[in-house]
Amino acid sequence: QVQLVESGGGLVQPGGSLRLSCAASGRFFSINGMGWYRQAPGKQRELVASSDGSTNYADSAKGRFTISRDNAMNMVYLQMNSLKPEDTAVYYCNAVVKLSSSHTTQFLYWGQGTQVTVSA
Repeated sequence: QVQLVESGGGLVQPGGSLRLSCAASGRFFSINGMGWYRQAPGKQRELVASSDGSTNYADSAKGRFTISRDNAMNMVYLQMNSLKPEDTAVYYCNAVVKLSSSHTTQFLYWGQGTQVTVSA
């Protein structure tokens, strides 16, 4: 019912920048929150940044990453600056979605992920 597609990952040198995008599509009433998570090899998936009316950042992302949303286009972005090798991971976007106006239940959807590699 809801699809999330990330784009913008790639290989970048330390100190470089990338901008990730995530587009939500499908049949739903509203998106009440969107966010970015990442998972490095051998590690658990962790929050990078979220936006649900207010923004929240992991300590590792504060001052370097910026999350933004285009609610009209059902998009969420992650601008990543001053990238470090430890930022290397698969980055996933998620969305908290209300499928219809007549139900209060919200559902969490995930994208397939986009690889970010920071290396010289």
